[in-house]
Amino acid sequence: MSHPRYLQTRRRFVPAAPHEVFELLANPEMHPVIDGSGTVRASSGQQQRLALGSEFGMQMRLGVPYRIRNTVVEFEQDRSIAWRHFSGHRWRYELDPQGSGTLVSETWDASRLRHKWMLRLLGFTRRTGPNMERTLERLAAQFPDREE
Repeated sequence: MSHPRYLQTRRRFVPAAPHEVFELLANPEMHPVIDGSGTVRASSGQQQRLALGSEFGMQMRLGVPYRIRNTVVEFEQDRSIAWRHFSGHRWRYELDPQGSGTLVSETWDASRLRHKWMLRLLGFTRRTGPNMERTLERLAAQFPDREE
């Protein structure tokens, strides 16, 4: 069984329909806009809209600039999308219709990594939860004219 620090989920109600939220998440150009960690700088490449199997790059900065490749490994239109980094951990978004909006669950799953201790050493296990909360806050802010 994986330790909970390597599998973290945060949830937030977003005042938009699942389709609207999904379209935002499936657009890699929006990832830097909603990123709550401050590390995602820009999408790299020509990928317009993600689909199952899509590969897309991100320009990142964590102390120093670097690039990362991701592969979409889960894709259910208007319900869920997940991508895997080269190291094996996944970011997953699940969308649950709720009244006038969507309950969005964001999960960081590093349970498959071989050298998990490095994530702990680098502070990822401590910072990821609060960063996801900020990401979900920024995601909700993309739909400002809605009432919660």
